Amino acid sequence: MADLVIRGGRILTMDGAIIDNGVVVVDNGLITFAGKTTNEKAEKTIDAEGCAVMPGLVNAHTHLSMTLFRGFADNLPYDEWTRKIQQAEMKLTPAGVRAGAYLGVLEMIKTGTTAFADMYFHMDEVAKVVEETGMRASLGYGMIEGLNEEPDTKLKNRAEFSRKWNGKANGRITTMYAPHSAASCSKEFLEKVKELAVRDNLRIHIHVLETESELNLMKKRYGMCSINLLKSIGFLGQDVLAAHCVWLSDDDIDILKNNNVKVVHCPSSNMALGVGVAPVPKMLGKGIDVALGTDGAASGGSLDMWKEMRMASYLHKLKDPQVLPASTVLEMATGNGARALGIRAGMLKPGFAADIILIDLKKPQFSSSNLASALVHGASGCDVKTTIVDGKILMENYKLKLDEDKIIEDARHAILKIESNN
Repeated sequence: MADLVIRGGRILTMDGAIIDNGVVVVDNGLITFAGKTTNEKAEKTIDAEGCAVMPGLVNAHTHLSMTLFRGFADNLPYDEWTRKIQQAEMKLTPAGVRAGAYLGVLEMIKTGTTAFADMYFHMDEVAKVVEETGMRASLGYGMIEGLNEEPDTKLKNRAEFSRKWNGKANGRITTMYAPHSAASCSKEFLEKVKELAVRDNLRIHIHVLETESELNLMKKRYGMCSINLLKSIGFLGQDVLAAHCVWLSDDDIDILKNNNVKVVHCPSSNMALGVGVAPVPKMLGKGIDVALGTDGAASGGSLDMWKEMRMASYLHKLKDPQVLPASTVLEMATGNGARALGIRAGMLKPGFAADIILIDLKKPQFSSSNLASALVHGASGCDVKTTIVDGKILMENYKLKLDEDKIIEDARHAILKIESNN
């Protein structure tokens, strides 16, 4: 007998099929069947009539606890925004990070995100929240060289975190090394990070060419951009998750492709901070896996990946309405994101992680002959009815297992504490 059967929904496998009135079977955290009919019995059955059943969304780049800074530095140029946020972050305690992480996980569960890549500090607190809530995450303890700790001490501590948490929570937690950027870390420091990642067989999460100022700084410092610097030290590879990648040349795109680097597009954050538009259609055209991320809520405004999909779709259609069809955007938010995190998820097929969401289609915006388009252009996080991670139900019929009121109240107190210290 299986653990869970989901029956009667419109199954979007993200493997090229839409199955009406289909069935998904889950056992021991994995999908064992996704198709039209089966006689499989289960301890728990979900009636998905009137729902789309699809893989959970993957937020491939965020800073989870920045939920506490939502709206804190709006309408500022990037450099001023960064200074204001960093000043506030200096007052952020482990308890504050924990409160912000709980708030972020709550928002993700409610909006259909089942896995995310996070880069921040006090990351033991974030890991504990992921473990306690049932979410899936790839966690990196951020590194800005010269900040707070000596470089060698910082590397030692990050290595300890990475080894401590990798594979924990029944495998729901994986870890990455997370140097902030090539602009905030020296070439020598980045070489050591790469050595550690290879030694520990872990991935690397890094910001790359988010701003024109980074591009100019790197050219002044090294006579080359971040991409070429990272290539020159052997840093790039299939284990690298490169966030933003806005200021790329065509040659940079070729380098990313040739090294099988995974890229994360964060359209809301890029627009909000006025840093530019990443050449996503070109990257996809070259066969690069481009995932989607919200970035931190302090810039992107929310952790709702439906908003991010819609932003990505419309942003790039400004120049060419034929690019980024809805099916491609959904792939960016599911399969591409899963590959970026190195997890076997993002599709509803046997052997893949049972990270599944149900979207309530009994709403007017979903009256459409094109399910993918209706979801990308019409759905919001409020339409997610049920969220399942690792075969465990975290939200069913809009009801969560978490104490939502307490999480929001704790976050409110953490926000007030930050404001009182500024």
